Amino acid sequence: MIAGASHCVYEQPAVRDVTGDTIRPGGLTLTDRALALCPLPTGARVLDVGCGPGATVEHLRAAHHFDAFGLDASALLLQSGRCRNAALSVIQAAGERLPIADKRLDAIFAECSLSVMADADRVLEEFGRTLKGDGILVLSDVYARNPNGVSALRHLPLDACLRGAMSRQQVADKLHAHGFHVVVWEDHSEALKHLAAQLIMACGSMQQFWQRVTPAGEAVDTRQAIRQAKPGYYLSIARKI
Repeated sequence: MIAGASHCVYEQPAVRDVTGDTIRPGGLTLTDRALALCPLPTGARVLDVGCGPGATVEHLRAAHHFDAFGLDASALLLQSGRCRNAALSVIQAAGERLPIADKRLDAIFAECSLSVMADADRVLEEFGRTLKGDGILVLSDVYARNPNGVSALRHLPLDACLRGAMSRQQVADKLHAHGFHVVVWEDHSEALKHLAAQLIMACGSMQQFWQRVTPAGEAVDTRQAIRQAKPGYYLSIARKI
């Protein structure tokens, strides 16, 4: 999670009541979309970074028969998952320090989690270290469709993907700098719009939602920064170069 952010959006009922245990736009539909584009063999060793309550880990194991496990920095979200499934294969750890030996993973999923990491460069370095030579990296995340709005997002009083959102070019540049080649990039901004519509139905309006999850008096600034950045949602698949 982002150091210094005052409100962890992912832990709040206003979000989880809408998204369920996947806590992201697109849910498991985008997970399955990635696997359709880049299938993995049965038994593949797969890590879900930022797994939250572990819904994706369960899905990767049960539906796709992978040797999947997850990690997350939030003790609250992990405990929620363990209450649902005591045998859930998840641990508490940071993406910047993966407790995994070199070249052990066939794939890493980071779904709406790279943008909430305190040090995205360090996280990508760890991804490259732990993936096998032919390993794949699946990212789905919020991105700024207006690159000029990125700087305003950095000042949001939130521990959430919007605060760490990058432009498409910034994402591609970071991946290349850490030894990855993007083989798939798809825009799935409709999933983000659908989530916004669900939040409006649950909370009455986006203004009321932001008032619930931001510090008092700062919801207006949050909405302005978001409008400027024009956030979208992407699915990307990259391979080690």
